[in-house]
Amino acid sequence: MGLTYEQAGVNIAAGNALVKAIGPLAKSTRRPGADAELGGFGGFFDLKAAGFTDPILVAANDGVGTKLKLAIDTGRHDGVGIDLVAMCANDLVVQGAEPLFFLDYFATGKLDNAVAEVVVASIADGCRQAGCALIGGETAEMPGMYADGDYDLAGFCVGAVERGQQLTGETIEAGDVILGLASSGVHSNGFSLVRRLVADNGWKLDRPARFDADRLFGDLLLEPTRIYVKSLLPQIRADRIKGLAHITGGGLLENIPRVLPAGAHAAVDADRWTLPPLFAWLQAGGSIEPAELARTFNCGIGMVAIVAAEQAEAVTAALTDAGEKVHTIGQITAGPRGCTVTGSTETWSARTPWSATHNHG
Repeated sequence: MGLTYEQAGVNIAAGNALVKAIGPLAKSTRRPGADAELGGFGGFFDLKAAGFTDPILVAANDGVGTKLKLAIDTGRHDGVGIDLVAMCANDLVVQGAEPLFFLDYFATGKLDNAVAEVVVASIADGCRQAGCALIGGETAEMPGMYADGDYDLAGFCVGAVERGQQLTGETIEAGDVILGLASSGVHSNGFSLVRRLVADNGWKLDRPARFDADRLFGDLLLEPTRIYVKSLLPQIRADRIKGLAHITGGGLLENIPRVLPAGAHAAVDADRWTLPPLFAWLQAGGSIEPAELARTFNCGIGMVAIVAAEQAEAVTAALTDAGEKVHTIGQITAGPRGCTVTGSTETWSARTPWSATHNHG
């Protein structure tokens, strides 16, 4: 009898079984424009059925990064799919776009259907939170490419915005107010440093956190990324927001300037919100300099909205009603396109007050 594909390490039957099992999960993400059926060679989306008349498409792709290693090490896979969707969908909404559909890529050395189903279920959960349909994806079993038990994820999301309504930040000017929407935790950035801190300090992921005895330390680190789409879209469509910045890799210092026009500088005051205990613990565990903290982690602010001063109160109230925790964290000043974060010793460091600046030419 000749050699088979399964003997080489690829189980086609297991892959087919997974597709069948996750079909109901995809159906649970149905929305106008997509019926979210799986099994074809491609997924369809009807922009007209979604209510658009003259749309511009916006696309984003991303992954979860080394946060996956913590999920694998702890056996907690039920949030990483939300992270995957969040990293893409939040990037779309900052352009003013409504996320429409999502596709995922799951790669592993040997397919474990129990793990894969949990991951895809969390992707479907993220899609429901973002209001987009899971219309397809790819599961790749690649023996020899991954260590036993390891897997990787990538996500691809497409959204749309009516022509002329996209957010470009071009109207941002001195005097505008910077609002910070609270993060749910570390989100999905900086985990190579987090994992190094865990290893160097011997922190136990399966033990209660010393700063929060009610939760395991690993659970706090794996808290899924917050998805801001449904709270922000009404404010975008009401033309109350001038610019948005998703605070991911690069932190506050490098992400806010990405939405600023020339001549606009973001002055952020870190005393306007309390550094969450998790970030303070990470900072202390590595004696991390405040400037490094501010360009590695979100420091408790997962999304920034820039609004006219006269709109700040109304936008804050509306976002609060939508479930967001909102802080007024600074203002736009005239100056080189960039960001300055200042804070006191109580907020950021056990040493002297500091100023961290990042300019973009």
